[in-house]
Amino acid sequence: MKNHAHDSIRAIIWQDHHLRLLDQRWLPQETRYLDLHTAKDTAAAIRDMAVRGAPAIGVTAAYAVVLAARQAYARYRENWLAHMQEDVETLAQARPTAVNLFWAIDVMREHCAAIPKGQDPEALLLEAATRIHEEDIAANRRMGELGAALIQGGRDVLTHCNTGSLATGGYGTALGVIRSAYAAGHIQTVFADETRPWLQGARLTAWELVQDEIPVCLLCEGAAASLMREGRVSWAIVGADRIAANGDAANKIGTYSLAVAARHHGVKFMVVAPTTTIDMQAADGDAIPIEQRSADEVLELGGQRVAARGAQAWNPSFDVTPASLIDAIVTEKGVVTEPTREKMQNLMKS
Repeated sequence: MKNHAHDSIRAIIWQDHHLRLLDQRWLPQETRYLDLHTAKDTAAAIRDMAVRGAPAIGVTAAYAVVLAARQAYARYRENWLAHMQEDVETLAQARPTAVNLFWAIDVMREHCAAIPKGQDPEALLLEAATRIHEEDIAANRRMGELGAALIQGGRDVLTHCNTGSLATGGYGTALGVIRSAYAAGHIQTVFADETRPWLQGARLTAWELVQDEIPVCLLCEGAAASLMREGRVSWAIVGADRIAANGDAANKIGTYSLAVAARHHGVKFMVVAPTTTIDMQAADGDAIPIEQRSADEVLELGGQRVAARGAQAWNPSFDVTPASLIDAIVTEKGVVTEPTREKMQNLMKS
């Protein structure tokens, strides 16, 4: 996994027979790692946002299946496959919107089913999980090239949430495009929304870009439209946690309003995600489940109450951007401009 320019971060590591995750809840103040030895602990890390971002969740889940199989085989030998199913179901319930989670689990289940009865599954499953990880990085680099080719020099870009090495196996989706565009000299500065309520833009995206020496300027989500009005950016570039068959894309809350503002101001809107994020079983955005998270995430900041006592909060973690507001969906298989159901079907067949 040789790093390219402006690509120094890996948040998911298999080391010394266990999984290590860079715990994103502590960034940027501290760099802490979680050492995980069981699938249940890994599911908790996914649920509690120690790791987040659809591709990263998928890669993490693949390694968690290895841990589940190891534990089941150590206890049950002949019937290890049946006895690991509870752990796998716990994994599947950790985050309902990120389709990569279910994709990775399904792939690993297929590998589990192919292992002869009584054979130790760990080596074969670790090989499969490592391949998922490596293929994710390769796909991100390909998307980086394809997306960067769409960006003409002269104006900078705006992004929302975190879509980089912290949110993927490495390099990133939307931030992968930005890394490639910066390396090619197409942009000079990245504008990043803070991204309430978890502040992924302020805590994570800014941290990644500073680590890799890419200039970054933070702004409140509410300032994005004014930035566009001033003509400072040519593209808004985001990731996706699930894309429906018609091109509707679910992403971090605030993405939809960013797309509306972009269309009004003539700013192009790009969604960058691997084809594992595309759910052809979801006819449109209405079929994508939207995770509702604790009100405390809105009412508090860093564990301290910031809202008036007695106030309530509505806290959907994602929203859906209609395909009609998306200028380009960039995947490792190619670019879909002005996405439609037919174009998405053709992409998936390619």
